[in-house]
Amino acid sequence: MARSQQEASIAQIMASRTGTDPADWFLVFKARYGMQVAFEEIYAEMGPGEVATQLLTCCTAVDPVLVAGLVPRYCEVSFDTAMIDSEALDASGELRAVVAQHTYGIVDDAATARLAQRAHDAGALLVEDCAHCVGRMAKSESGEPLADISFHSFGIEKMLHTLLGGAVWVNPASPFSAVLRRVRDRLSALPVSGARLDMLERLFVNECRVFNHVPRPVARGLRHGLAALGLFEPAVSTAEQRGELSYAPMRPSDHVCEQARAAFDRLDGDECLRIEATRAYCRLFADMPGVEVPASTRLGQPLLKFPIVVRDTATADRIIEECCAAGHYTSCWYRPELGPGVLDESAYHVPSDRSNLAVCDRMVACLATLPTNEGAAQATEVAEVVRHVVSS
Repeated sequence: MARSQQEASIAQIMASRTGTDPADWFLVFKARYGMQVAFEEIYAEMGPGEVATQLLTCCTAVDPVLVAGLVPRYCEVSFDTAMIDSEALDASGELRAVVAQHTYGIVDDAATARLAQRAHDAGALLVEDCAHCVGRMAKSESGEPLADISFHSFGIEKMLHTLLGGAVWVNPASPFSAVLRRVRDRLSALPVSGARLDMLERLFVNECRVFNHVPRPVARGLRHGLAALGLFEPAVSTAEQRGELSYAPMRPSDHVCEQARAAFDRLDGDECLRIEATRAYCRLFADMPGVEVPASTRLGQPLLKFPIVVRDTATADRIIEECCAAGHYTSCWYRPELGPGVLDESAYHVPSDRSNLAVCDRMVACLATLPTNEGAAQATEVAEVVRHVVSS
């Protein structure tokens, strides 16, 4: 693979942060397109079938499954991890892959190991979604990565505070050598994104400043209008809410790589603040009536958002509103399910029978996801907002 110097530097950063080999890292201009390549090659090598995933996610995590011609199989999640519950996983039929999504940045090694075992026993790959925890992967007790393929996002509202970029790790020790050889070859041969996407990346910050200084209805209209003209790159496009993807898979340009490399320089400090916030929330919510916290948040990791579950949707929404009013911006990931919501549930194979999704449905309905980006002081103030809401 003819990597640019900038691509090679990002691959080295990812390898250093994960204890892996740079040769096993491949860059894409968005992580969802790396997922598209992987699922298309899984289909090509293994044939049609299903991918076990979850509804507590973004629609762009399911779009690559659909585009590849595979079918999502929505599984129950564990309340403790917000990831597919290995004990509840239906591994029957033509299962091709199982997605281990480290929701909010919760990386539970033991839970992921159990899910990997279930996947491999069924003849399916374990596909790891690290969109919320760039540079961190689930590992075995001996320190080896558990996934067959691992996807990391550099995108907007993720850990790096960049708009574009992503990385794919392909496990050289995976038992699925034939399909992963195809994935490696395909990722290596991708074209590089061009000047138009570089322009959109440069415009993005100033466009958002404008959106933030005009009334919400005006901002919404501007976003849609500029996106329709190809002058704004939204986090999720209208096409991506229909089960499609907006581009063909590409590698990132040198400009995108340079932005990511600069963001990596700030990541350690940002993670420290998020660890502080996560630990503070765990302490502050430990005995707060009306607030439930997933157990694996207590692993002391730098969570992208801190999830709590309260009595009903109205309470959760009020917490989000009052946090924002107090100057602590946040939003709810993921309500609605398949956030920010899909335009055609049938295209996503959303089931009408929800009897096996009780935990997932409750979490979607009653979640509030809290900010972690300003450390323990912010967490303490936010927790007081939560206390006020749940006690009223």
